[in-house]
Amino acid sequence: MSDAVLVIGGGPAGMEAARSVADLGSRVVMVEKRDRLGGTPDEAGYAALTPSFESAEEALDRMRAGVVDRPEVTLHLGSTVVEASGEAGSFSVTLQNAKGERVTEEVGAVILATGFQHFDPGRETQMYGYYEHEDVITLVDAEKMLKAHEFVRPSTGEKPRNVAFIQCVGSRDRRIGNEYCSKVCCGISSKQAIEVRRLVPDAKVYIFYIDMRMYGYWENQIYWPAQEEYNVNYIRGIVTEVVKKGDRLLMKGEDTTMGRPMEVLMDVIVLAVGMEPSLGTRSIASIFGVPQNKYGFIEVPGEPMDAVTTGVSGIYVAGAAAGPKDLEDTVSMAGAAAVKAVGLLRAKAKGAA
Repeated sequence: MSDAVLVIGGGPAGMEAARSVADLGSRVVMVEKRDRLGGTPDEAGYAALTPSFESAEEALDRMRAGVVDRPEVTLHLGSTVVEASGEAGSFSVTLQNAKGERVTEEVGAVILATGFQHFDPGRETQMYGYYEHEDVITLVDAEKMLKAHEFVRPSTGEKPRNVAFIQCVGSRDRRIGNEYCSKVCCGISSKQAIEVRRLVPDAKVYIFYIDMRMYGYWENQIYWPAQEEYNVNYIRGIVTEVVKKGDRLLMKGEDTTMGRPMEVLMDVIVLAVGMEPSLGTRSIASIFGVPQNKYGFIEVPGEPMDAVTTGVSGIYVAGAAAGPKDLEDTVSMAGAAAVKAVGLLRAKAKGAA
């Protein structure tokens, strides 16, 4: 039997889980496919967190400090899990690095924190012209510009006069099978709309939505301030097509509140892309034999009262590997998974004594 917990994934969920396990006095083996910790917020270049507007880089640095250089944590960067066997209390896991070198770790419990990937808006439909029009971008593209403290038209480098956000791109869409709400997109769009107005005060910013979904305190933290302090315009409507008109973008659709067709010219269109299970999540579920739900996320049979225990004893999940989550959910799940993993190890050790 092993007294170590394997944490797979080095994003916010993985770092919080590893820190919590170490704080509880157990050993941690941590595996991250990239050569640095930080996960999607780091890889995608997030500028500021929603809804606090705190620097993402500073927040991630704090989380890294809770993991690196700790004697309880063995860190494998640039590595992936390629094989696994065993059962709760005694798993044998083979890791492989970029050079093809393999090492086997013996662990008693596993926490899956393999995260999500952003929906590719050009994969299923070209209705928004993401690959066709340079000034059609995603929330991720916008975030990178905001991190550089600029927001311009990619095609010209000029400041935009009119900016539109289109919600629910790759979420709440039965045609492509993503029937779920990705939870954070409305809030992130509102946060980014505020940031755009701060950087380009003369720009008019619009958010086109089906329904605005704000969770917890987000309504007062970002939704109302976006409208009342930054004059962001929220329009309930459906966008059906984006075409080029001169050097600008013509959005066609329907204003569903007024019940009439809509055609408006924009300089930049930002697609609020949703969450999908990452390739790592799908792969790791197969390796460990962990059931997935019909969308490909890790299935959690005990929800809502148990949000982290998977269908395989000794294996837990944290963060967006289990479905769309905000950072608060992600970090909370990581702590809960750590407690359950360490509790399992101690129960096994007590039973073996």
